[in-house]
Amino acid sequence: MPDVTIRQATLADLDQLLRWREEVLRCVFSLSTDTDTTVLRQANEAYYRCQLPTEGHIACFAYTDGGAEPIGCGGLCLHEEMPSPDNPTGHCAYLMNIYVRPSCRGQHVGRHIVRWLVGQALSRGITKIYLETSEPGRRLYKSLGFGNMKDMMCLSFEENL
Repeated sequence: MPDVTIRQATLADLDQLLRWREEVLRCVFSLSTDTDTTVLRQANEAYYRCQLPTEGHIACFAYTDGGAEPIGCGGLCLHEEMPSPDNPTGHCAYLMNIYVRPSCRGQHVGRHIVRWLVGQALSRGITKIYLETSEPGRRLYKSLGFGNMKDMMCLSFEENL
């Protein structure tokens, strides 16, 4: 098992964050290499420039055995919702972009990333942490205590509008 180090990303890492975000998007959305992502890159750059300095978004990279190049990444979007009985503070965190390069999977790198990000949320008093997952990621999240959310739906703009 490799020694995994997690490092919080800053605006100084913007180019690297954007490269990793594109890699994640290409993987998750099965985008071909000839798909133009210029507009998405610009939107993501604007997002990072706005959210990283205020910690509205916390991004991180994972490294193994003192390596200079990251092998994984993750992010946490922090936001507010109306307080409710299940979340009296209204503070929320959306766990996203958990990604480990294929050659490094199966070494618990994703687990380290998730634990580090959850720790960041908890240290800020956030106890409502949610995510979307792919089928391959479901087992990891379940093993870390995540469960299915009840009564959630998502509007599809491609249907019925």
